[in-house]
Parts: sequence; C-alpha cells; structure tokens
Amino acid sequence: MDELTDLIGGIGIAAVERDTGISKETLRVWERRYGFPSPARDACGERLYPPEQVQRLRLVKRLLDAGHRPGRVVAASVQELSALLQPTAALSGNGATLEAAEIAACIALLQGHDVDGLRRVLSQVLMRRGLAHGIAEVLAPLTTRIGELWMGGALQVFEEHIYSESLQLVLRQAIQALPPAPGRSPKVLLTTLPGESHALGLLMAEALLSLEGALCLSLGAQTPLAQLPAAAQACQADVVALSFSGQLPQRAVLEGLVALREQLPPAIEIWAGGSSRALRLPGVPEGIRCLDGLAAIAPEMTRWRELLESRV
Repeated sequence: MDELTDLIGGIGIAAVERDTGISKETLRVWERRYGFPSPARDACGERLYPPEQVQRLRLVKRLLDAGHRPGRVVAASVQELSALLQPTAALSGNGATLEAAEIAACIALLQGHDVDGLRRVLSQVLMRRGLAHGIAEVLAPLTTRIGELWMGGALQVFEEHIYSESLQLVLRQAIQALPPAPGRSPKVLLTTLPGESHALGLLMAEALLSLEGALCLSLGAQTPLAQLPAAAQACQADVVALSFSGQLPQRAVLEGLVALREQLPPAIEIWAGGSSRALRLPGVPEGIRCLDGLAAIAPEMTRWRELLESRV
C-alpha cells in the first residue's frame, strides 16, 4: 500500500495499479467514462483511492479476466460483482452439486483458523485421491474458491496467506515423496515473470510435472526476465515453464513471452499455462506452447518424450 494510506486514508494510483493489475491509464479512463473509481485528491492534486474502492476494483479485474466486458462490470455494485463471481456449480442428474466435500471442509477450517486441521485435510486429499486427481478435483478448484472469497472480502489477507503456506507445505512434501523417474526426463525450469506474484499454480504444475517424471527446478515467483537465459543454461533446462494467473496485463504477458523466446536458444521449449486470457488470444508468439490447464501437462510430457525418441 502507498505510504499515504495511513496518514489520510487513501491509496495512491501506483499502489492501486500494483495491487489490482489495472493500469493507471485504464483507471483514469474508467473514471471519466463510468464515474468509477472516484478517488479523492491530496493537497498536490494526486489521486487517492479509498480501500473499499480498491477492493471493488479487485472484483472488477477478476471478472474482466473471466471474459466480462468493462461496460458491464466497472459500474456494477459490489453485490452485483460478487453475484457474477459465484462459481457455476456442476450438476448431477438430480441437480445436486458435485463440488468435492473437502473444499467446504478446508474453507471452514481456514475460517476457523484451524491450521493443523487444514493441513491434515489437504494431506488426506492427496493420500485418498492421489496427486493428479487430488490437484484436479480438489486443490485447484479450492485455490480458485479461496481467491474468490478473498476478492469478495469473505477472507482476510492473513487467512489467504495461511492457506497458501499450508498448500505449499503439503505439495512440497508430496513432491519430495515421489520416486525418481526412469529414463531420460526433461529438465524443467519453472517461474513467473515480474509482476506475477501468484505461485500456487506454479507449484501445482511442478507437482504434476514431477509426477510425470520431469526433473523440476523452481525459481519461485517473479524472476527477472534477463536472468532466465543464464538460469536455463546453468541447469541445462529443456523447458522453461511459466505460469500466468491474470495478474499481469495481457500486453505484458505477450511482450514477456516474445522477449524470452528471443533470448533463449530454439532448442529450449517455452511452456506457458494458467488462467490469463492472453494465452488464449491471437498474438501469442511462435515457439510458445500454451497449455490449456493442468490436465494438459501429461499429454505434453508424452509429446516431449516422443519427440526425443524420434531424434535418436
């Protein structure tokens, strides 16, 4: 948050841009076109955004990333935005929801601040369902649900952090317990670009890649792009895998991928995945393999191995 927040109760436009992923230019356009946001001004005439408007902007950004148009959501109330964010439940033949029971259990434990209980249930999910099914059926949708609750104000920041740390601990333990893969396996370097701070999707991808036999080295989130060629060379990477949650503007995603492709040798593949709409729109540069969800990891690993065998 901006240093002026504690003094006069407002958040500067640069801090709002970092927090929400909405550019300063877009914020100014919306202010003129839709009357929202409606910041106050400090003594120097600089915009200051009340915390409740920043919270509403987070909801707007999430809906834009999901495909909604600005004209529909920017001027909508918090209640309308929250209603649009409610997940569409899958239905069985008799109309009953199919959401895994563990999701509701984990949310209740988190809201009750039962950290040990939360970690126990997360571990049980993987033991009962296995790593692949546990991630696909529970952990990935649970992470999405936690994000929705946080964006809607139903979870506090520290609670979201408790969840993130707990899931990271459980997944790290599961990865370390995997046996080494036989035969030639791809060496995969995982990270996110600067400005993309969400690392849980990256960790779930690492778990599934490891399950398929990849040798993974994660650099964590927000590695400077200029450092990636040296890192790829140092670990003799076959693949550089990047995760995009939608936090980065679409233009920044595409420009980052273009720059990385230019800097890496052609023999090193670039895999990009995540919820960012930029990966599903025209303009993705050649030489980038866009993975459509975590389920695409296993087929991609099969393709890589077949390609390797064809070169022998």
